[in-house]
Amino acid sequence: QVQLVEFGGGLVQAGGALILSCAASEDTICLSDMGWWCQAPGKERELVAHITNGGSTYYVDFVESRFTISRDNAKTTVYLQMDSLKPEETGVYYCNAMGCDYWGQGTQVTVSS
Repeated sequence: QVQLVEFGGGLVQAGGALILSCAASEDTICLSDMGWWCQAPGKERELVAHITNGGSTYYVDFVESRFTISRDNAKTTVYLQMDSLKPEETGVYYCNAMGCDYWGQGTQVTVSS
């Protein structure tokens, strides 16, 4: 099965920025669609951003154009650039190979007020 490894989480002040990375161990059909999910404390995991094999992108409404999901040419690495972060966007962010429902280990994002 594909292995997903995430980097980039950390502690930032409100209004700051982070870039999350997700690297897949191999190229597979499972990577056709990739997503970033956030699980806030005490909340259900929520799909924040989604990118298709063809490069189409989709975002949850609250992002308001502040987040950008992208992938490299080989389509084995996916990024989430997060700008103007808000405290309510604190949570564990997970990379997901949506075609096969594989998940990364999660990376903590904490936004202080």
